[in-house]
Amino acid sequence: MSLRVAVAAPFIQNGTRHLKENEFVVALSLDRDWFSPDQAKRLIDIATQEGLLEREDDGLAVAFDPSEVTVPEEFVPDEDLLQERSAFERVLDSLVAEGMEKHEAVGAINTLQQELGLTIEAAAVVYARRRGVDVEDLVPIARSAVLDTEDGSSSR
Repeated sequence: MSLRVAVAAPFIQNGTRHLKENEFVVALSLDRDWFSPDQAKRLIDIATQEGLLEREDDGLAVAFDPSEVTVPEEFVPDEDLLQERSAFERVLDSLVAEGMEKHEAVGAINTLQQELGLTIEAAAVVYARRRGVDVEDLVPIARSAVLDTEDGSSSR
């Protein structure tokens, strides 16, 4: 997943699991020239929301082992990383990261959605959990989507 690679790169570059926020921003904007400083700060917000980074009193901590990530020499992250992703997209990324083909995952989730009468988010979470993929952080989002549908406040 390219978000994970973009987040890991500054930590790998500095050989640490903790960085000050400005060190992270400099690594992405000046050292690698991937993002502007404002975009790098936006990436921090998104990565924090998705559980890849944790804010600490003295800066940022990576929430996964960056040594398990490879940053290809030619890698340049897409700017679409700076957009918030839906719960469905996040589950799909987790499934692909576990080795599943994207089109197979989408098809299976769509089938499950129809069979169970769930929202796409809820179906994605159920499917991922059945496959043993940890998506625990997305369960509240999926549950909320189901409750919204039951209340009639969603047209899904």
